[in-house]
Amino acid sequence: MNVGSSSGGNADPEPMMEMNMTPLIDVMLVLIIMLIITIPKQMHSVNLNMPVGNPPPPTTPPEVVTIDVDFDGTILWNNTPVPDRATLEAKLGNVAAQAEQPEVHLRPNKLVEYKVVAGVMASAQRLGVTKIGMVGNEQFQ
Repeated sequence: MNVGSSSGGNADPEPMMEMNMTPLIDVMLVLIIMLIITIPKQMHSVNLNMPVGNPPPPTTPPEVVTIDVDFDGTILWNNTPVPDRATLEAKLGNVAAQAEQPEVHLRPNKLVEYKVVAGVMASAQRLGVTKIGMVGNEQFQ
């Protein structure tokens, strides 16, 4: 507060060049508190509409055909050696012809040449086998 002037006379007081920020800060704090109060409570759950009633009966487990490719290129169909490519393609054709195709698990040895594995996959694709997948093979590695 400026009580007197050092110049001593009847001089007009100088206008204040600073704006009083206290009321502005008070209003801003009140607005922030009101905003915080009105924010809805956070929920850490997801509400799902789950079906009611009896669950469907369990399905039968799928039939699995295992094709092993040994390190020397030998192909085994369910642990039975396949003598040649024509026999393998005949068996893959039988799998593809079924209405409910069995799952074909291809288990190559890590030492086998890629062209042998690629040949088996190409034959399966060409003949229409849709349920084929690569499976880790611990016994051959």
